Amino acid sequence: MIDLKLLQKDFNEVKRKLLRKGVDEKLLEKLRIKNEELKEAKKEYEALQAAQNAMSKEFGVYKREGKDISELKARVDENKIKVTDAIEIQRLRQEELEAIAMAIPNMPDDSVPDGEDEDDNIELKRVLEPRQFDFTPKEHWELAEQNGWIDFERGVKLAGSRFSVAYDMGAKLERALINFMLNYNTKKGYTEVSVPHLVNRRALEGTGQLPKFEEDLYKIENQDLYLIPTAEVPLTNLFADEILPADKLPFKMTGYTSCYRKEAGAAGRDTRGIIRQHQFHKVELVCITKPEESEAVFDDMVNTASEILTALELPHRLVNLCTGDLGFGAAHTTDIEVWLPGQNTYREISSISNTRDFQARRAKIRYKNGKKNELVHTLNGSSLAVGRTMVAIMENYQNEDGSIDIPKVLKPYLP
Repeated sequence: MIDLKLLQKDFNEVKRKLLRKGVDEKLLEKLRIKNEELKEAKKEYEALQAAQNAMSKEFGVYKREGKDISELKARVDENKIKVTDAIEIQRLRQEELEAIAMAIPNMPDDSVPDGEDEDDNIELKRVLEPRQFDFTPKEHWELAEQNGWIDFERGVKLAGSRFSVAYDMGAKLERALINFMLNYNTKKGYTEVSVPHLVNRRALEGTGQLPKFEEDLYKIENQDLYLIPTAEVPLTNLFADEILPADKLPFKMTGYTSCYRKEAGAAGRDTRGIIRQHQFHKVELVCITKPEESEAVFDDMVNTASEILTALELPHRLVNLCTGDLGFGAAHTTDIEVWLPGQNTYREISSISNTRDFQARRAKIRYKNGKKNELVHTLNGSSLAVGRTMVAIMENYQNEDGSIDIPKVLKPYLP
C-alpha cells in the first residue's frame, strides 16, 4: 500500500507519480477527498480532546475555589460523547481511505522510463548471441508433439483449455530444470523453502493480488483459501505481522511451486503451446531486506536469474520496464527475455521487481532498527518460469530432423 502519511504530507507529488503509472484521475480525486475527510476528522477529534483536557484541569480549580462543579461536569460528559463519536468517525474515515488505497498501485521510481506498454520498454543489455540456423526452426508446440514430450489434447480432456500433460523426457526435463534452478540458487546463498500452494485472503492482500486481481485467481468454494498465482505470495507472507531482527536481514529465499492463474485478462494470447497456461511450474526468488540494501539485493537477483540462462546457453536480454508495463506492486522491474528462434523474437521468462515498502506496509513486515520498528523492503522474481525455459530449450536446441539436444548442465540431472 502507498504511504498514507506521504499522501497527507504531499498529495500532489503522490498524484504526479501515480499518473505516470496510468492511475485514473477520478480515482485519485476520490483518494484526495477521502484524505481530506480524514484530516478533518482528525482535527475535530484533536479539538474535542483539547477541550476535554482543558475542562479536566478546571475541576481542580473549581474544587480549590469551592465552586459548584455540576455545570462543568455536564459539559465534560457531553464532550465525552462527542469525543467518542469523533473517534468512531475518524476510524471510519481511515477505513474508507485504506479501502481505496488498497486498490492503488505502487508509485514508480523516478528512474522508471515513461511509456504506455511493452513497446516502450528499454533494453539494457543482451547476453549470448542467438544461434544461426541453416534450416527454418520450428515452434515449440510442433517439437513437443513430434518428440512426444507434451500432450495438449489430453490436458484439455482432463481440465480444459490451457492445460497440458508432460510425458517421458518432457516430464524428466521439467524435473531436471527445477532441481538445477534450486541448486543454483542455493549455491548463490538463497535458502530453499517449500510452501503451501493454498493461501488465505490476507496473504494475497499482503502482496497486492487482492483486491484488484480477484478475477484472475482460483478460489476454493466456501473456504478462505486460494490457489497461489506465484510462490511470491506464501514466501513473502511468511513474515507477515512480524518484527524481524536487523542482523538476520536480508532473508534470501528460493522455492519451487506450481502456479495457478485464470489469465482472465489474456484472452486470445498464446493459445497454442505452453507459453501461457492456467497451471505452470516456477522457481521463485524472494528477498526481505533493509531499505538501504534493497538495490544491491535486486541486482543480485537479476544476475542470478540471468546466470541460469547463461549456464543453459540460452541467449537473452535484460529490459527495464516502462511505467505502462510495470506491475501493480512494483516500484521498478527488470524483465529477462529469452530468445525463441521459432518465433523469431525475445519473450519474457523472468520478471524481477523491487516493491520497496509497498508490500511490507500491507503485510505489516517490519524490522528492529535501533529502538524503532521500520518497514522492510520486499523483492521478488522468477528464477525461472520452468515451462518457458523448456520452450527455449526446445527451440534453441532443435535439430533439422526435429530432435532436441539437451543442455550440458542438465545432463547430470537426467537418467
